[in-house]
Amino acid sequence: MTWDDVTRVEEKPPGSVKTPSKRDCACLIVLAGSAMGEMYKLTRERTVIGRGQKAQVRMIDDGVSREHCEILVDGDKALLRDLGSTNGTFCRGTRIESQELEDGDKILVGSGTVLKFTYHDSLDETFQRQMYESALRDDLTKAFNKKYFTDRVESEFAYSFRQKTSLALVTFDVDHFKEVNDTYGHPAGDYVLAEMAAAVQGIVRVEDVFARVGGEEFSIICRGADIAQGRIIAERVRHTVSKQIFVFAGKNIPITVSAGVAAIQDARIVDAQGFVAAADHALYEAKRTGRDRVCLWR
Repeated sequence: MTWDDVTRVEEKPPGSVKTPSKRDCACLIVLAGSAMGEMYKLTRERTVIGRGQKAQVRMIDDGVSREHCEILVDGDKALLRDLGSTNGTFCRGTRIESQELEDGDKILVGSGTVLKFTYHDSLDETFQRQMYESALRDDLTKAFNKKYFTDRVESEFAYSFRQKTSLALVTFDVDHFKEVNDTYGHPAGDYVLAEMAAAVQGIVRVEDVFARVGGEEFSIICRGADIAQGRIIAERVRHTVSKQIFVFAGKNIPITVSAGVAAIQDARIVDAQGFVAAADHALYEAKRTGRDRVCLWR
């Protein structure tokens, strides 16, 4: 995809640009980048876009400055301003210092993060959320899907490795899941996965990424967590699942999980693939040594 592909907008006759009504809310939709499909409502008068912790719209992709640009909203007008970013802010294909935004404008920040500025009413917002969820989430468990996990673990690892910040990965799967399917049937197996995922989703932090990466295998990307904190999260998952009651067609199904934890601070982990492999190795060790336990990659 080229910059022209996402900036080309059909010529509109004078007066055809949408004028936002009082029920409309200014929004940003990520068209390209690690958070592709995500939507951010601009509810503040000033919204900072950048990779820093203080940015309200946080983009951790390559080339994005800590405080890259800002959008100032005043009534039905919105102003985009560059904040002295290293690689510049582009709107309508042109590098800008300051630019009044119109509905549908495309904004390029960093090497390839593209945002669309638009106005949404409640129906637009609901539709956008549904499109986002269907594209990036697993149908059965509602956890993020493997493609989204792969994209995010690459970007999160690159950011943490470059900035020397903590990052942990928890990978876990259901013990003896084949026996669940063989004994109780595949519908029961689907029920277990959906209920377990819902329980785990309720305990993970907002900033974490919980994804289904295989049939009965799941991963949690834990931003800002070291190996000890990753272990706490994994133990919380293990404990939550072991205490959960799974009843299908009147039959109680005992379920436990095994988990492996890896952290970026290990000097032998130098890329995202090695990061994932390390957590997988720790998971295999947990299963080899008896299941229903957490093992750390050493």
